[in-house]
Amino acid sequence: MKFFYEKMLSKKGMFITLIIWLVALFALSGTAPGAKDFAVNTTGAGLPEDAASVIADKKMAEHFEDSGTLPAILVFQNKEAFDEEALTETASAIKGIDDLPAPEGDNVAGVLPFGMFPPEAQQSFLSENNTTLVIPVELKNELEMEEVNATINAMEEELNAQLSGTIDVAITGPAGIASDALELFSKADLVLLFSTIGLILVLLIVLYRSPLLAMIPLLASGIVYEVVNRTIGLAGKWELFSIESQALSIMMILLFAAITDYSLFVFSRFREELQVVENKYEAMKNAMTKVGEPIFFSGGTVLVAVLTLAVAIYEPYRSFAPVFAIAMVLILLAGLTLVPALFTFFGRKSFWPAIPKVNQSVRTSTIWEKISSFVTRKPLVTGLSVFIVMLIFSINAFNVSYSYNLLKSFPEDMSSREGFELIEENYTPGEVAPTTVLLTSEDGKIEKEAVEQLQEQLEKENLVAGVSINERQYLSEDERAAKLQLTFSENPYSEEAMDAMEDLRSNKENILSESGLNEGAYGLSFTGETATTLDTRTANDRDTLVVLTLVTVLITVMLGFQSRSIIAPIYMMATILLSFSAALGLSDWIFKGVFGYDQMSYRIPLYSFVFLVALGVDYNIMLVSRIKEYYKEHSLLESVRHGVTHTGGVISAAGLILAATFAVLTTQPIMELFMFGFVVAVGVLIDTFLVRTILTPAIILLLGKWSFWPGRK
Repeated sequence: MKFFYEKMLSKKGMFITLIIWLVALFALSGTAPGAKDFAVNTTGAGLPEDAASVIADKKMAEHFEDSGTLPAILVFQNKEAFDEEALTETASAIKGIDDLPAPEGDNVAGVLPFGMFPPEAQQSFLSENNTTLVIPVELKNELEMEEVNATINAMEEELNAQLSGTIDVAITGPAGIASDALELFSKADLVLLFSTIGLILVLLIVLYRSPLLAMIPLLASGIVYEVVNRTIGLAGKWELFSIESQALSIMMILLFAAITDYSLFVFSRFREELQVVENKYEAMKNAMTKVGEPIFFSGGTVLVAVLTLAVAIYEPYRSFAPVFAIAMVLILLAGLTLVPALFTFFGRKSFWPAIPKVNQSVRTSTIWEKISSFVTRKPLVTGLSVFIVMLIFSINAFNVSYSYNLLKSFPEDMSSREGFELIEENYTPGEVAPTTVLLTSEDGKIEKEAVEQLQEQLEKENLVAGVSINERQYLSEDERAAKLQLTFSENPYSEEAMDAMEDLRSNKENILSESGLNEGAYGLSFTGETATTLDTRTANDRDTLVVLTLVTVLITVMLGFQSRSIIAPIYMMATILLSFSAALGLSDWIFKGVFGYDQMSYRIPLYSFVFLVALGVDYNIMLVSRIKEYYKEHSLLESVRHGVTHTGGVISAAGLILAATFAVLTTQPIMELFMFGFVVAVGVLIDTFLVRTILTPAIILLLGKWSFWPGRK
């Protein structure tokens, strides 16, 4: 490592390093597309091939050629109630969807001919209070998200143009939800980028009162961001992996936060060395010799953590792995090369107006001297107090309720959410996304009597509000398959509906038997949103357990190599795990008590764990590395006091900036991003001001000489 920095941070090496990064920047900017050009939004897809809903979808496609459609639901509301005139007006507007020009018109697979129905039949589509009307529309399957969005927007524009002011329309269902998801993410990225840059700039200037110290990390971040963006864009162009929009948003936050963190670690030690030696190249070489290894292992832990997502079976998780892996490799390279090269280039001027001078006394913050002195005097009291508080928060993590309803992440005024809530208020909630039941026969044609018997039995099952048969389309062409439409009495994305679906799957044999059908001759499958959401829950539970276990084991092993100890990685990792669970539990209390959110998105625990554990370890690594460095020549007590005092300022500043950067996500209109940003921000603050400042130093002092066993002084 020392030899590497002697070459790289010489005058010649510094310029070569900067030139390499600039060449990469301009070469990629001129030839490669941006990652955003290939980004997609997932709204529940991405399940493994052996998932029950995926298998059922394939069976449905085999027997019914028109089964591959994406449903949209038109929800009309008339506050004055629908009379004959309003129904005629609405029917005329619905017919206009059939006449949409290409390409949007070609994307519509079918529209219910509502205007051709007799008055009695039309009334059956109205709610009991006659204020709400629901009409299904089918879009062609396999449409790109942009095509779905364009079609939904064209439908909404057409309907609003033909409806009077008394009738409102909202479009929900899977197609409406997918369309709104794309709109939300497309609006979020630029706001997120500029908010992040502005926040980091302001915080750095306020904390360090030096314009160059604020600009250098942002300059490095800008260069790395463009290189990462174009590199991922090339991967998308070559179709190496799918690129998820949400992954790009979080990746950008991670990139700016990590580069800023590494910049703070580098310039803090660089400033100390400039007070010892005159030559800026020598000072940076000495600084990187001491902080290069901690930065390498800090970045390495994040890289390992995100790579573990590759073992997930749920595609939205798995697709994060390559995006974040590419980003972290380049972030780590920048932290070890670009950042020190930029600070060396500007030299002492980087710190203007407080330019460090040789033999200038190193001033340490009085507050950190007092904190380190207090912790080292009473490690048991301080450590136990923090542990109890964090334990109380952690216990609440087991009480968190999770939501699988993507609509709850949308703003209340989004069309798909408005339509869904209107259906919940005026109809059976399950009608927004009914389940299709597929009955197949191995022995021969299916008689209508068998389908009716199955219908009667299904209506007796738990939470089933009703089962209907489309008289004209329920049989396949070979008459060896039949489909029925089942509606749950609960929200189709709710835990209750998923549990009911799980019961239906588990009791297929009994259902067939009670219907008078031989289980060996008949098969029963379920498709639709509830079936897919159930499989998503199963995949999520499996992935969360596997990824959490792998991340914990792999990072603990890495900490063992970094600390050259068996004991140190155990308590370092234990404090981070405690920090994660405390952040989750505390955030849940705040979500419920302050924001009124009863549930947390099901993806929050896994995402938060990966980032909190990987990023939280950084501060432990920096602290423990400084303590071990000083421990070579001083007592453990003095080493801990020195470590807390001399890393307090830089780690606290880094933690504040990292937490604030992730907190930018709370400004987004997507509740899932809001919650993720909030949990990570809370976790980082806990790591910074409780774990790194008090708990870890207290544990080291209480363990005494065993703290770094089998390492020696």
